[in-house]
Amino acid sequence: MTTQVVADTGVLTGRSLRHILRSPDTIITTAITPIALMLLFVYVLGGAITTGSKTAYIDYMLPGILLITIASGIAYTAYRLFLDLQGGIFERFQSMPIARSSVLWAHVLTSLVSNLVSLAIVIGVAFIMGFRTGASIGAWLAVAGILILFTLALTWIAVIAGLSAKTVDGASAFSYPLIFLPFISSAFVPTTSMPGPVAWFAEHQPVTSIVNTIRALFAQQPIGNDIWIALAWLVGILIFAYAISIMLYRRKIS
Repeated sequence: MTTQVVADTGVLTGRSLRHILRSPDTIITTAITPIALMLLFVYVLGGAITTGSKTAYIDYMLPGILLITIASGIAYTAYRLFLDLQGGIFERFQSMPIARSSVLWAHVLTSLVSNLVSLAIVIGVAFIMGFRTGASIGAWLAVAGILILFTLALTWIAVIAGLSAKTVDGASAFSYPLIFLPFISSAFVPTTSMPGPVAWFAEHQPVTSIVNTIRALFAQQPIGNDIWIALAWLVGILIFAYAISIMLYRRKIS
C-alpha cells in the first residue's frame, strides 16, 4: 500500500510540475514581490531603520523576506487545488486505482518544489545586493530544514483554504494575513522599538522565533531557545493543518 501511495504521488506530482513548467510565471510572480520589498527596504527605507546591529541591513532582513516568499507562493497551491475541485479532476481520480491521499500530497510536494526555486532566486538576488554570510554547510542545511518545514506547514494551511473556498478569490485570499505577519515581528525592526501591545504580539508569534533562528544561523551566532520555539510552532501548525485538511478532503470525496 505504501509503495502505491509513493508511486501515485510521484505521478501526480509530475503532472502538477509540468503545469508549472508550461507557465513559469507562477514562480516569477512569487519571487517578484519579495525582491521588490528587498529593494525598497535596503535602498529606500533601510538607511532610516536602526536595528542595533552592526550587520548590514540586507543581512538583518533577509530571513523575513524568505518567509514572505513562501507565504506568497503557497497561495497558488490553494488556487490550483480549488481549480482541480471545480474541474472535476478529483471525481475522475476516484474512478481510477489511485491512492486517495496521493492527490493532496502531489499538490503539497509541487508547492515545496516551486517555493524552493523561488527561494533560490530571492537568495541569489540578495547576494547580488550585498548579502554575505559565513554560515557553514551545517548551518545552511539547518536553514533549509526550517524553510522546508515552514513551507510544508503553510502549504497544508493552503490545502484547507483550497478545499473549503467557495470562489477562486477566496482560495488565495487567505495568504494575505500570512504575508503581512512578518511585518509584525522581528523581521524588519527589533521588537523593542514597537509599542507595548504590538511588541508583545510580535515577540510571541511564530515568525519572530523563526526569523531569529535563521538570522543567528546566517550570522554564526548562538541560537538559544529560539530554534526550539520555532520548531514547536512549525510542527504544531503542520500537524493541526494536516489533520484538518484530511478531514475536509474525506468529506469532499465521501
